[in-house]
Amino acid sequence: MSLSEAAILEDLKQVVDPELFVNIVDLGLVYKVDIEPAEEEGKSKVKIEMTMTSPMCPAGPQLVGGAKRVLEAREDVAEVEVQLVMEPAWTPDRMTEEARDQLGIF
Repeated sequence: MSLSEAAILEDLKQVVDPELFVNIVDLGLVYKVDIEPAEEEGKSKVKIEMTMTSPMCPAGPQLVGGAKRVLEAREDVAEVEVQLVMEPAWTPDRMTEEARDQLGIF
């Protein structure tokens, strides 16, 4: 079975914002997932673009590190690159219904 964006996003749900207690996928912080073959057979390079809820988010390094750690733990991943982007700016509109319910945002 080949590595998919859906599988990557499911794994990234393990990374939870320590201030909001919601995972980075449901918060809408993950903007893009790219998967490319790696030199090592059967493995892939994964690149994600993600943002923070604000440019000065104190949890930023923890969230980026968590995303890398979770994806690097996969046996089918050779390399992970996490790029932090601030454009487009994050807004609560990017959150899933589950995240909004959890945070009491209607």
